[in-house]
Amino acid sequence: MSPESQPNAGARQPDDDRLPVAGRLDDDHFPAYTMGRAAELVGVTPAFLRALDGTGLITPTRSDGGHRRYSRHQLKLAARVCELVDQGTPADAACRIVDLEERLERVERDCEELRRQGGRAVRQHQ
Repeated sequence: MSPESQPNAGARQPDDDRLPVAGRLDDDHFPAYTMGRAAELVGVTPAFLRALDGTGLITPTRSDGGHRRYSRHQLKLAARVCELVDQGTPADAACRIVDLEERLERVERDCEELRRQGGRAVRQHQ
């Protein structure tokens, strides 16, 4: 997967450190989970999560001490890969499928936003 095709999964925004943690817990992209907790929630081993990190599908944020931190969004991706692997899909193919599903979802959201903007523009023109 090329870097430009990947969502900014795990990248911290410059202001992330200034916001109180409690205010970010509803954010699906906030890296709130340690590797152990993330593995427990998804039902996989830490080695499985480390392997996903190597694919580029999921890039966890690193704490100041270098420990991986995962967001809910990343856990959803890991769970989806796990589901596909459990169904017999090879891990590399499962990662590719999940990446393509993510891309499709983003494109559909972008199209919907463009439709809304187009509708507003037409109404304003009339």
